[in-house]
Amino acid sequence: MNKNILFISDHGDPLAPLGSEQAGGQNNYVKQLALALQNEGNTVDVVTHWSNPLDPPIENFGHSCRVIRIGAGKRTYVPKNELYHLLPAFYEEMATILPLWNYDIIHTHYWLSGLLGSFVKADYHIPWVHTNHSLGIAKESATGVNEPIRLYTEKMILSSADSIVATTKNEKNLIKSFVENPSSIKIIPIGVDRAFRPFRIKNKETIDPYFAFAGRLQTTKGIYTLIDAFRLLVEKYDIHHTTKLVIAGGDSDCIDFPNKLPKDQKLKAAITGLEDKIDFLGAKSQKQLASVFNNATAVVVPSFYESFGMVAAEAQACGCPVIASKVGGLIDVVKNRVTGLHTEKGDENNLAQAMKTVLSNRNYSKKLGRSAAAFANREFNWSILAKRMDALYEVVIGERKKFRFGN
Repeated sequence: MNKNILFISDHGDPLAPLGSEQAGGQNNYVKQLALALQNEGNTVDVVTHWSNPLDPPIENFGHSCRVIRIGAGKRTYVPKNELYHLLPAFYEEMATILPLWNYDIIHTHYWLSGLLGSFVKADYHIPWVHTNHSLGIAKESATGVNEPIRLYTEKMILSSADSIVATTKNEKNLIKSFVENPSSIKIIPIGVDRAFRPFRIKNKETIDPYFAFAGRLQTTKGIYTLIDAFRLLVEKYDIHHTTKLVIAGGDSDCIDFPNKLPKDQKLKAAITGLEDKIDFLGAKSQKQLASVFNNATAVVVPSFYESFGMVAAEAQACGCPVIASKVGGLIDVVKNRVTGLHTEKGDENNLAQAMKTVLSNRNYSKKLGRSAAAFANREFNWSILAKRMDALYEVVIGERKKFRFGN
């Protein structure tokens, strides 16, 4: 059955440059899933907040996907923590400009969008699937930040959506511990773009070793833990003094691109004495990131929490070992001592030791990389995952019809 699908991704514009503010794994997931679902014969509309006034109100991508941007009274960048207050205006505008009754199914992304999805389901009786991308309870456990409204709303979403998509077994278990009677939960991992693949690099052996990081330059992404660990590596273990750290993420507001150094004072202070060993690249395209990952000694994902860990999956697809915090979805996405190494969250000494392990043992590093590529090709293939998602939509639509018409 060819379906007309509505994605709601309130703060995650799928066409925003990755690595820029509020543009990370969720944005990429929404874009890649939409493109994969169109290959199954579906059309996909993605509604999102109009955060860049220079963007058009409607923008096509693929051959049957489009982004529809909603201003909600603020056609400018709004931090996602403040978007909650725009939701009534967002829903009113969305219902005005879109024929919501024409969609076969809605798929919401993140709790803000899930709240909008609950409105659509109540008003139009459209089947509703939800993906969390991150959970408030996980964030609270990792950072101590308590968000009562978010926690209350997530419990409602996770018990009232027709189906929940968890991206890892760890996330499914967390939902079950958080919600007394959750909706049906289906585990469907996140896929990786085809740009992420191993490719031959001429004279790779002559390239100075480097570790790579890709993501937002925020404390919860472990950026300061990584810098502290890299300092330990340089001072204690890097006997040849040639190893570098390459950081992808951030935009011209926080990076001085000619010098490849941060403008942010806290980050600038953190790298004091390491300026010649750390390069800040800013936001990069998928192809550019794939090149960074293919050349790297290892990709480091030192996050305090992750529902999935998109960068880890992409790096492994390039045949690169991943050193990741032993938290959330990263426990499942990175197989310890098989495709990479797990480290304790926020522990720079443990992280430095892991970096030393892959740096000093090239054969072991290559073995991890080969296993990582095979694992990623098997587990994170968008073509396979889109078929599984499409099949889930069919089940949810069928069950909703039975409920409505008593078939």
